[in-house]
Amino acid sequence: MKAIALFSGGLDSALAIKLIQEQNIEVEGVYIDVGFESNREKTEHLQKLANELGIKLTILDIKDQYIKEILFNPVYGYGKNMNPCIDCHANMIRVAKEYMKKTDARFIISGEVVGQRPMSQRLPALNAVNKLANAEGLVLRPLSAKLLPPTIPETKGWVDREKLLGISGRDRKIQLELAKKYGLEHFESPGGGCLLTDVNFSKRLKDFSKTLKLTPDEIDILKVGRHFNIEGKKIIISRKAEENPVLKEYRGELFEKMFPKGFPGPVGLIQKDAPEKIKRLAADMMVSYTREDEGEIIIGEKTYKGIKKDKKEFSPYII
Repeated sequence: MKAIALFSGGLDSALAIKLIQEQNIEVEGVYIDVGFESNREKTEHLQKLANELGIKLTILDIKDQYIKEILFNPVYGYGKNMNPCIDCHANMIRVAKEYMKKTDARFIISGEVVGQRPMSQRLPALNAVNKLANAEGLVLRPLSAKLLPPTIPETKGWVDREKLLGISGRDRKIQLELAKKYGLEHFESPGGGCLLTDVNFSKRLKDFSKTLKLTPDEIDILKVGRHFNIEGKKIIISRKAEENPVLKEYRGELFEKMFPKGFPGPVGLIQKDAPEKIKRLAADMMVSYTREDEGEIIIGEKTYKGIKKDKKEFSPYII
């Protein structure tokens, strides 16, 4: 018998796996990557925890599908910012169901706890997720199973319901005690991982989407740098050296790259269809964010010479 676990890298998903493993059921951890994770070392973290649990880790990249079908048109709307939590969870279950067809797995497990999160883990929200995913009875939530209707793996006797838990609410005392019992160490702290819940990132995303069509190539560049909107055209300039590679590695079609020529400084991106006056202003901005008083800036295939540090205040343009 095998189960697919929706594997977030957090403590709750790890504990859900341990509870099912204790019933001699094989578990494969599936991380569904929608692109909006804040932890840049997420893959390494997931693998460490998977190794600790003794499970196979599979990462499914669904960024394109998520952008096209979920992000901008959620059935159940958003949380406080751009987080379509209910639709996102339902979509993950649908993706996991499709993946199950390629394996010998019989059901899905999740680390969700009734009442832990105000939008996605209230009992009505869990019911909505099941309905939207067309997965009623297929998803077992081991940490709160005794508070929920029996699922298919329970009614069919694959899983002993009496060995599952009935945790509810935001207090994590029980989970932390279980972590000690199982010797778990490599789990992430709860909350804060999804950038769609972040007010500043959501503001950038909304502004971007007013005039440009988001693709997976633009997700990472939205996570870094200073972002400007000048007459409807987008400019991004790195704030620190570790952000430079993200902008250098951009492979999309919407922006062209900006570099200082012959002196250290930030890397930038500017919307390809920006008019010449805005490109000239972007060159001014690039020099202004260096220690130089004057320099040359390369934008695309053109070099802008004699660019002097501008005394203008650029903050009104910041998104």
